[in-house]
Amino acid sequence: MKGDVLTVTPGRDANHASVATASLAGHKQLHRIEPLPSACTNHLPPDPLTSFDVFWQSFEENYPFFAAKDVDWRAVRAEYRPRVHADTSRGELFGIFSAMVRPLHDAHLAVQDGDDLFGTGRPGTELPSPQLNVRTKKFIEQHDLTGAPYHHDFANGRITYADLRGDDHLGYLRISGFSGSLPPQGASHESQLAALNRALDTILTPTRVGRLHGLIIDLRVNGGGSDAMGLHIASRLTDTPHIAYTKRARNDPRNPSHHTHPEQIPVHPSASPHYTGPLAILTGGSTVSAGETFAQALMNRPGRTLRIGQPTQGVFSDILTRTLPNGMAAWLPNEEFLTASAQRFDGTPGFRWGCGC
Repeated sequence: MKGDVLTVTPGRDANHASVATASLAGHKQLHRIEPLPSACTNHLPPDPLTSFDVFWQSFEENYPFFAAKDVDWRAVRAEYRPRVHADTSRGELFGIFSAMVRPLHDAHLAVQDGDDLFGTGRPGTELPSPQLNVRTKKFIEQHDLTGAPYHHDFANGRITYADLRGDDHLGYLRISGFSGSLPPQGASHESQLAALNRALDTILTPTRVGRLHGLIIDLRVNGGGSDAMGLHIASRLTDTPHIAYTKRARNDPRNPSHHTHPEQIPVHPSASPHYTGPLAILTGGSTVSAGETFAQALMNRPGRTLRIGQPTQGVFSDILTRTLPNGMAAWLPNEEFLTASAQRFDGTPGFRWGCGC
């Protein structure tokens, strides 16, 4: 994210430290090694076969979900590597890479060559887009929010809040993403967080919080973004510290069952006005990435919280980017987000706690 901030914290000695990225949840551990491995200074040739091998190896060493997806990655290599030769064109190679990862149906996975980008999602779902967001928002406004005594958009249209009709004192909060809270020219993480705080301060006033009997949070079309912003909103929806989720990453290129030490990601109650009553979370297949981690944080919240709708997309992990020798890029997840019982929701059909009605 533009304008993101990295914070490095010294560890137990000069050879250890941790680094946090403001827009993400958790830390990465740093360990000094000496000398620098020769592989880090060797420049690989940009020929198609070398690029293929680096592409395949990047997934082999980092992707956590081959078993969950029932994909034999070594069989994929055996099928596609014979199709690559010295004069394979970039377009042909891009097509081969796309065909290799298509069966994974992972919306956090992509192949990029300049402006060409291949990605896919879980079958039977529609990935969020500006067009889908506009259609959905228009439908909700016409069918559910007409005549609402209070109805307003915030954060560059990312957030909609309405007091619903009737005497039930219910609120409706729609969040379409955890980025883009300001126009692009001011889109640093710090400025977006400030825009989010202004929206939440206007919505969660002491008067409104005092009269609400329930709050509906609509994440059915949510394109994700910053996990940290989701945690920030979660902090305004509790008065009790709790664990949102636990993160771990693959850390052994030869063994997919080896991971980093799990890190618990906390939610700390905000000192600003906050709502602590019953929540109903609306989800669907177009709830993606940070939209899913936010839902997971709310489901772990002390108090009455209900999820209603279809399973989410099933892509929780942050994205690791690998640049290939020929300049193409591969995007892939390498982490797992776990519940207290070590359950994960990456894969098919995604997050499905609570009522599925």
